[in-house]
Amino acid sequence: MTAQTTLLIDKKESIATLTLNRPDKFNALSEELLAELTEALNRLKNDDQTAVVIIAGSGKAFCAGHDLRQMRQNHSDAYYRDLFAKCSTMMQLITDLPQPVIAQVNGMATAAGCQLVATCDMAIAASTAQFGVSGINLGLFCSTPSVALSRNVGRKRAFKMLMSGEFIDADTAVEYGLINHHVASSELEQATIHLAATIAAKPAAARTVGKSLFYAQLNQTLPDAYQMASDVMACNMMSPETVENVDAFLEKRPVRTGR
Repeated sequence: MTAQTTLLIDKKESIATLTLNRPDKFNALSEELLAELTEALNRLKNDDQTAVVIIAGSGKAFCAGHDLRQMRQNHSDAYYRDLFAKCSTMMQLITDLPQPVIAQVNGMATAAGCQLVATCDMAIAASTAQFGVSGINLGLFCSTPSVALSRNVGRKRAFKMLMSGEFIDADTAVEYGLINHHVASSELEQATIHLAATIAAKPAAARTVGKSLFYAQLNQTLPDAYQMASDVMACNMMSPETVENVDAFLEKRPVRTGR
């Protein structure tokens, strides 16, 4: 494991785990942590030996959002615009990453922390985890978190969370579609690794093409989405790896998995 100032990076076989490491600050996204996350994601983007990425939090919380104390110490419009732009860039890197990204939510995820959960491709939480976009309680509407949240949960549910500042529990987060499922805290790491390993075992080209297509088609009209998906699927079907796997399936031979 490589320890940086505020981020832990652990690579086991084809699974990379990035752990937010400010437990005394509930893993708030300081400038330093944002920079380290962005750097790590940029490196992983070009790492064809990594199949799946996990984002976790150390201590009792997953992520408490932005570091409000640091923000108040740098009170200027220019600083805030730069900070939120950098955070938005980091969030979009997660979506642009060729590898699927799983949030391993061990505790509270609020404001930009909830945004981080919503941005990840999948999320597994501890049964005790809570989720909120509570900035409105301080007079600060969670504008940037609303982008990711509204793309995960229904419009009225997202708006209520943003306007009320109320937290939801893990059961409600599953119902809303914010997380995939929840498990006992003691089982969280094992459950996340199991999901990551299951995905890592799938053919590499299909994982990469699949994630890219999934997000690209969401922004298209229905006819354009089907045209895009048809083009991608035709190209996918022409790849040697797919041809071999389809033939193996038809001939009842073992299908090649993983990288």
